[in-house]
Amino acid sequence: MKRILFVASEALPFAASGGLGDVIGSLPAAMRESDPDCDVRVIMPLYDTISDGYRSKMKKLFDTRISLAWREQYCGLFSIVENGVTFYFVDNEYYFRRGRLYGEYDDGERFAFFCKAAVDLLPLIGFFPDIVHAHDWQAALTVIYLKRMYGWKAGYSGIKTVFTIHNIQYQGVFGMNILGDVFGIPESQRKIVEFSGDINLMKGAIICADAVTTVSPTYAKEILSPQYSHGLHSVLELYKGKLSGILNGIDRVYYNPSRDRELPANYSYRAPAGKKICKDTLLEMLGLPVRDGVPLLAMISRLVSHKGMDIVREAAYDIVGGDVQLVVLGKGDAEYERFFGELAERFPAKVRTLIKYDKSLSKRIYAAADIFIMPSLSEPCGLAQMIASRYGAVPVVRETGGLYDSIRDYGWPGGGNGFTFAPYSGRELCRAVERATALYSDSERWNALVGKVMRYDFSWKKSAKLYIQMYERLNTPNEQS
Repeated sequence: MKRILFVASEALPFAASGGLGDVIGSLPAAMRESDPDCDVRVIMPLYDTISDGYRSKMKKLFDTRISLAWREQYCGLFSIVENGVTFYFVDNEYYFRRGRLYGEYDDGERFAFFCKAAVDLLPLIGFFPDIVHAHDWQAALTVIYLKRMYGWKAGYSGIKTVFTIHNIQYQGVFGMNILGDVFGIPESQRKIVEFSGDINLMKGAIICADAVTTVSPTYAKEILSPQYSHGLHSVLELYKGKLSGILNGIDRVYYNPSRDRELPANYSYRAPAGKKICKDTLLEMLGLPVRDGVPLLAMISRLVSHKGMDIVREAAYDIVGGDVQLVVLGKGDAEYERFFGELAERFPAKVRTLIKYDKSLSKRIYAAADIFIMPSLSEPCGLAQMIASRYGAVPVVRETGGLYDSIRDYGWPGGGNGFTFAPYSGRELCRAVERATALYSDSERWNALVGKVMRYDFSWKKSAKLYIQMYERLNTPNEQS
């Protein structure tokens, strides 16, 4: 039996702030489905934001103490089984009762404690995995501790490690003065994490891990260049032999317009009539006129520059000047929140701007939209374009990262599953939107494209198999049970 432990700072349906939570909530179950011989488990913090409904189902396993540098802290461990996957929750209210997942002054210490607990608890739960798979900087110390401080201990020596970069922009950078005091890393290991005079936990994990992955093949290539690496290209170039990209998927059960109870009507590519009901209902709810034959454009995004909001701002008046309607959902930088608010005021019969995060509303927007705009400057993988496709909203995306790997232009030989553009400019975005809206006016061809888009398989099946194959290449099962 293959034994895999995911170490991650978030997972749906328990606590999540972005795409990482979607991945950790879906991929382990997909692995079990792909290979029932896999024993895949997940460990994450027990945040106070986890609902009482899930807390009431958790089983408390034990209390213990975890040492971190000179500290010795209480640690409780809880568990729950969800979709056949065992999830462990590390309890310490001092670190994780904060009302949010990230953004605290002591995030370095909080996640160092979590990583140390993930390593120290293995013998107590009787589970020494073949593979420890750590995700993003919050879990990076798990890899560093295992390889540099635990390799000689019984049960630990045969563990292989995988480190996945979900977004290289966030690297876990801290002042070198807390190397020993907070992280408990001895001076002899300083060079492993030292980068530009600071501690860089992602750099340390890249060096120590047996394999490094990221969330799309194109992004794995892009981060080898200064344009995308946020400074780490030189490190990745040295270790590119163990770097690969595996495209993320989505949970096709959770994102399923034929059964989604949050929609005003259900539909599928075989029975698409309900999509118009979803569109009309959303327009009425938002106070926009219901106009047959007019495409509804949507953006669901953080309103920040690297998501392409600067080129949207360049193109917005030209796009909205056409016979279209637009709904924008998201929060972000004040300048973009203000811009989209003003755009809605300028075009009250065409535009609605909703400055908030709302997962339920986002699904209703996906279901209502005809065209989904995602013009990112960089996008490691992206899930929104896959979700939009599942709900029959045709994606318009820029050719970068996982957007390039998942969406092919309609003009490609054999046809594509969206509309794409490469140069990063408002003009190119506008041209791509114009091509989409032009096809929308041809209902027969448009409906055929929507049906094709909805049938496109963005499930985890293929990706889960690729991860399992990678694990098998890295390791033969431990003798120890």
